[in-house]
Amino acid sequence: MARIAARVASTVLHRLIGPRHPFTDLAAPAARVTTYDGTAQLALSVDLPYPTDIAVTCRQLQHEVTERVAQLTGLDISDVKVTIRRLATAGRPGRVQ
Repeated sequence: MARIAARVASTVLHRLIGPRHPFTDLAAPAARVTTYDGTAQLALSVDLPYPTDIAVTCRQLQHEVTERVAQLTGLDISDVKVTIRRLATAGRPGRVQ
């Protein structure tokens, strides 16, 4: 189920970030899952582009991952925790003096 959650997170982030950010060095999301009695807790680790609205992006990611993973697995998702590994800036040339 961790692979499902990571794939869903990747799809959601791609849609949220979209083509407006030319980032190719963002690492794929990682996921850990803890299940107990038909309920799952997810922990996601993601890279985000800088600048981005971190709160909005994480809330949307939590919401969509919760719904989609529940649909795909049939489990109730009680919690989705998001850890931001890093904020990545686009490769820009250094300053010229």
